[in-house]
Amino acid sequence: MNRKFSLLLGFFLSACVTVNIYFPAAAVQRAADQIVEETWGEQGKGGSKEAPKSGSSAAGRTYAFMGLAREAFAQEADINVFNPAIRALKDSIKARSESLKLYMDKGNVGINRDGLLTVRTTEGLNLKERAEVQQLVEAENRDREALYAEIARANNFSKEKVADIKKLFAKSWIEQARSGWWIQDAQGNWKQK
Repeated sequence: MNRKFSLLLGFFLSACVTVNIYFPAAAVQRAADQIVEETWGEQGKGGSKEAPKSGSSAAGRTYAFMGLAREAFAQEADINVFNPAIRALKDSIKARSESLKLYMDKGNVGINRDGLLTVRTTEGLNLKERAEVQQLVEAENRDREALYAEIARANNFSKEKVADIKKLFAKSWIEQARSGWWIQDAQGNWKQK
């Protein structure tokens, strides 16, 4: 009888624990904002955004004090964006940025709704420049996609989270774009920022 009661009590106590495991979107967004700023330079970025801190409520602390766990909170996420592969991708994006900015300033290249670059028009470009802009855009998009995958890998996120990382970076690329650059909205329409 005591064994059954102990098992039942153990089951009850373990069932009362809620673990908050989530994709740390706020931490990834801060990392994205930082990486975009580092690679493009400050483009007139808005104010800093503070993410809510995780913590336990007074009731949760009381339960824990009494030996009964009510909730378990994940610690504030610390995103790894400093491994050698990520640094190399950031350096590659930064090295290419000034060349791309020339074409973005002219309106030849725009930022699509996924945060990748698109050759919008080749008007006003000679044959050599057309080839150059196409190569720049392809290399940039390859590096961005590789960066998102590497951030997921470095932080042990599932491959499915790469799409979430890409969305958060898209927001940063668009928000930190210069005034006058072409941006694609959610409906696929192009407009100047």
